[in-house]
Amino acid sequence: MIEVIQEKCVGCELCLKACAYGAITINDKLAEINVDKCTLCGACVSACPFDAILIRKYGQKAVDRSLYKDIWIFAEQRKNEIAPVVFELLGKGRELAEQLECKLVAVLLGHNIVECSKELIAHGADEVIVVDDPRLKDFLDLPYAKTLTELANKYKPEIILSGASVMGRSFIPRVAVKLHTGLTADCTGLEIDPDTTNLLQTRPAFGGNILATIVTPNHLPQMSTVRHKVMDALEKDESRKGTVIKETIDFSELKDDTKFLGFVKDESQMVNLVEADLVVTGGRGLKNKDNFVIIENLAKVLNGAIGASRASVDADWISYPHQVGQTGKTIKPKIYIAVGISGAIQHLAGMQSSDYIIAINKDPDAPIFKVADLGLVGDLFEIVPQITKKLR
Repeated sequence: MIEVIQEKCVGCELCLKACAYGAITINDKLAEINVDKCTLCGACVSACPFDAILIRKYGQKAVDRSLYKDIWIFAEQRKNEIAPVVFELLGKGRELAEQLECKLVAVLLGHNIVECSKELIAHGADEVIVVDDPRLKDFLDLPYAKTLTELANKYKPEIILSGASVMGRSFIPRVAVKLHTGLTADCTGLEIDPDTTNLLQTRPAFGGNILATIVTPNHLPQMSTVRHKVMDALEKDESRKGTVIKETIDFSELKDDTKFLGFVKDESQMVNLVEADLVVTGGRGLKNKDNFVIIENLAKVLNGAIGASRASVDADWISYPHQVGQTGKTIKPKIYIAVGISGAIQHLAGMQSSDYIIAINKDPDAPIFKVADLGLVGDLFEIVPQITKKLR
């Protein structure tokens, strides 16, 4: 349902210009919307500087923002080992919490996991809400979704953040649906709007060609999943003090036809690409699959991980787990070496946060050089083998 708030509308016609469907007319300095033509795209809502146009779901009531407070981080863990993205979210969450003058809370789900609370507090959490239950020992969508939903309904956090991991992408959307709120997936940036205190959620859109900033002003909590390696964790501080709150959930009426069979770790890579301090990545400039041995040799001598551009993976030169970029992995190594990669924006989205970037390409105008700290212009088939030989 879309409506014009008459007390706020001044007839400025900005909404008229923003509507691509001719659904708006101005009569007596008041906007009128033809609901038969309106597609609820929201362009007029964004264009109105007076907040005079509102899109509301049927039956949706105005949210009382005063009831919601604090920032929550879903503390993903497996076998009592906290996922690295959680520490990054705690680092960013600490910054946001100070702006909103609220608490930063980590939500820890699992079995025999209470000891993990100390590590979460040391990395920035003010409180840790723990649900320790055998049903949560291994990750399954429904028990995890039920738990986080019930906790959110009880405590009413203003913001809930999770890593855009396999686990986060799997069950966080279920939570958003149950809470009747929005969810912005795969975020690469989070900020607080100083005027409205809304969460500004930035993510790549249209295949990574643009960055879109999304706001959910009429729904709480505001929810986002965030990519690994795009934010900085705080230094661990063992002296930090925090509160641990233990909660219980009744699973007796939960019907779940799925069951956990087992976890198989990927052993295909010598070094974990996401966690590696040094990554050597090959692109289209390698010309064929056989030439990828040049990348493998350099990575091996540096004890680094092997990455690839989407073009290399699409050409079947190397498997998908090595892909870096918008449709692959987001990484943040100390040193990133791009070999034969032009630097399309989709690729840059996955590696431009690296501490030091070295690019090797024969095209001096390649976009990769705009983000590189060191650029080598020349034939990779001559340069890389020489570097590898020297390092050996």
